Amino acid sequence: MNFPFFSYVAKSPADGTPRRPVLSVSARKIKDNAADWHNLMMKWERLNDNGFTTANKIVNMKISEQFQDNKLEITCDNSTTESEKPSPKYNEELDNCCAELLEVLKKMTKIQLKMEKLSSTTKGICDLEKFHHGAGSCTAPLFHTWPTAYFYEVSLKLSEMYKKELQLKQTIVQEIAHSANQDLMMVYLSSWLYQPYLDNSSKLLLEAMLLETGHRQC
Repeated sequence: MNFPFFSYVAKSPADGTPRRPVLSVSARKIKDNAADWHNLMMKWERLNDNGFTTANKIVNMKISEQFQDNKLEITCDNSTTESEKPSPKYNEELDNCCAELLEVLKKMTKIQLKMEKLSSTTKGICDLEKFHHGAGSCTAPLFHTWPTAYFYEVSLKLSEMYKKELQLKQTIVQEIAHSANQDLMMVYLSSWLYQPYLDNSSKLLLEAMLLETGHRQC
């Protein structure tokens, strides 16, 4: 008697558990980029705090020097000639602080260049998607709702913010130790701390990107 052949595959309990979808190469790269954005922005904030501490020391030393110079001018006899007046003393501590602030700026410059590279990488993913699917066709989101082009838009916006902020900090580093105007020095100090080119939207954009890519949970 012939029996029909039935193939039977036993299902393990694990087979009933929904598996997490495997991310495409593009999705994985964008998710990694989002994590890199988070890390770079956190490093920038730490450097900004360190730089402010150093810049604050520089301003305090400059103000103290000016105070001492004013006292010296008052106590000097009016008959003292220009050649007899003491020359400004070399301030080693001030020089060291300026070098320290310059080192902070160099590290921030490297971070900003890495941010530009992240934007460039994201643009490459967008271009690749257009090449495969055509510029006019809509593709499914890599994660939840964001089209791939929006990741590039956000990356570019963040990168431009930090580029402008870096340019401001370059000016502050060049001028803060050479300014004789106390009000201007305080403006430099405040600008370093509050970073006017990094508005609140920068943090919101980062959090939205982390949420979209699964690094943050709702």
